[in-house]
Amino acid sequence: MRTRLLLLLILLQAGVLLALGVPLAASQAATEQQRLVVDRIDDTARFASLAQFATGAEREAPAGALDQLKEELDRYHELYGIRAGVFRRDGRPLASAPVRWSGVADEEARTAFDEALAGRRSHGPGQIWPWEADRRLVVASPVVRDGDVVAVVLTDSPTGALRARILRGWLPIALGEAAAMALAVAAAFRLTGWVLSPVRDLDRAAHGITTGRMNSRVAAAGGPPELRRLAASFNEMADHVEEVLEQQRAFVADASHQLRNPLSALLLRIDLLGLELPPGSQEFASVRAEGTRLARVLDDLLDLAVAEQSTVHLRTTDVAALAAERADSWRPVADRAEVTLRTVGPSAVTAWADPIALSSALDALVDNAIKFTPAGGTVEVSCRAAGDVVRIEVADTGTGLSEEELSRVGDRFWRAGRHQNVSGSGLGLSIVRALLTSGGADISYGHNAPRGLRATVRLPREDPGHPGTE
Repeated sequence: MRTRLLLLLILLQAGVLLALGVPLAASQAATEQQRLVVDRIDDTARFASLAQFATGAEREAPAGALDQLKEELDRYHELYGIRAGVFRRDGRPLASAPVRWSGVADEEARTAFDEALAGRRSHGPGQIWPWEADRRLVVASPVVRDGDVVAVVLTDSPTGALRARILRGWLPIALGEAAAMALAVAAAFRLTGWVLSPVRDLDRAAHGITTGRMNSRVAAAGGPPELRRLAASFNEMADHVEEVLEQQRAFVADASHQLRNPLSALLLRIDLLGLELPPGSQEFASVRAEGTRLARVLDDLLDLAVAEQSTVHLRTTDVAALAAERADSWRPVADRAEVTLRTVGPSAVTAWADPIALSSALDALVDNAIKFTPAGGTVEVSCRAAGDVVRIEVADTGTGLSEEELSRVGDRFWRAGRHQNVSGSGLGLSIVRALLTSGGADISYGHNAPRGLRATVRLPREDPGHPGTE
């Protein structure tokens, strides 16, 4: 968005500067050419006055006037390098410098010649631009005697000096345009930053709330009034959402805590009643198992509420050593289940994590992998650095999950249909996600090759800027 807004502002400013600069440059070029045309008209007018006597002398009197005209034309050509000549009505030269100059050989000279024959001074050619190196400036003026046009004076000037003056005149304009464009770009960056500052703050706050940092807020200062109002509204919404979530978590925690005591008393009474029943009673065993399962669900609900409300303490942690330590602690459980538990990867990899929360999450993942891996299977815990994250993977060779089931892993109280007979509340992986996301990490699930489930934990290698970091 910033790039698009900058591009739009810069294009608009460039269009305004071009709309001002191009006409100014064209006007400057036209002024320089007009000045030169006026000079040439004055020169042709002087030669035309001399040619009046020369043309009259040709029919009546001495030839001195014609010689003077030729001398003036030669001196003019020698001094300024401009070709000049006086031509009869049929185009034959009366006097010219250089001598062999034909005058009206090209189309531009012929046009000026015909205009002068009609009794008018030529208006000069169209605008000559600096890049037109082959253009010349032709000016014609009529020689009038007794009310008739008897000859035409032509001057043919090179335009190198004119084009150089135009370029020199354009240089200040170009410098001014460049300076104005630089100021416009700086103003565009400043304006874009001012406009988008609340948007960036809003994006950071929304991302923080998405990743579990519910105390993220937008500083309602700076930027347009509309965006400041939006920031204030977002903060109000975030406060309300945080309040609702806190109430929900408090309710779950309080309900779980308050139900544990009567449930414990109920289980005790069930055990006392069981003493009066015949040994091996199926009904008693079923009731007692359901009561135990309910107690486990309440414990997990309380753990989930605590995980969602807990404050993390992030620090640089050797997560490879931590993963190996948690795997070692679960090795006796894996041995009893006849499952091979092994660790692979480097022995030391650091990441930014809360050691306690990460330990609890790894315990739940390894426990879950061992639980759903049949005897003779393998559970592998690996830790590797991958760019700016560290990946911890817990892979098993169990039955795995289908694509539809993978999309629901981590949902509260969800369990695959074929795993309903396995002990558990369906909250373990929800607790894992809450523990990880509160510390800026995330978790995903996929298929393991050739079979089984692979859980991947991604931890940042650098400080994610969490407010609870140390």
